[in-house]
Amino acid sequence: MDFVHQNFWLIIMTVTSGVMLAFPKLLGSVGGVPEVDVTQAVQMINHENAVVLDVREPGEFAAGHIANAHLVPLGQMKDSIKTLEKYRNQAVVISCRSGNRSGTACGILRKAGFTRVYNLSGGMIAWQKAQMPTVK
Repeated sequence: MDFVHQNFWLIIMTVTSGVMLAFPKLLGSVGGVPEVDVTQAVQMINHENAVVLDVREPGEFAAGHIANAHLVPLGQMKDSIKTLEKYRNQAVVISCRSGNRSGTACGILRKAGFTRVYNLSGGMIAWQKAQMPTVK
């Protein structure tokens, strides 16, 4: 007990930093949008015929994207729901530059009733860091 009293602030800081590190994962689970890493995304594309939606802007997309990805800029996602209906029951991996915009896009599709939506964790930054091919 003396240890706890003498190191109270150190223990509080350790617990707080642990919670802060775990928070993004907990938030992702609570939001109901699972994330996939690059390896999982490739497996889904190759084995489950997953559709890849890229929610970046046209200039970003033109600079390099995942092969066969469909460009649907985040700002146009809500207006594109009807066009995307054909993928409703298919696995959909959503990518952007870093994984933030794609997380928002996942939420939009989930609200529209898409159940197999996955956020590419780390986005195109992670894809390129893993030395995966891109198409221009």
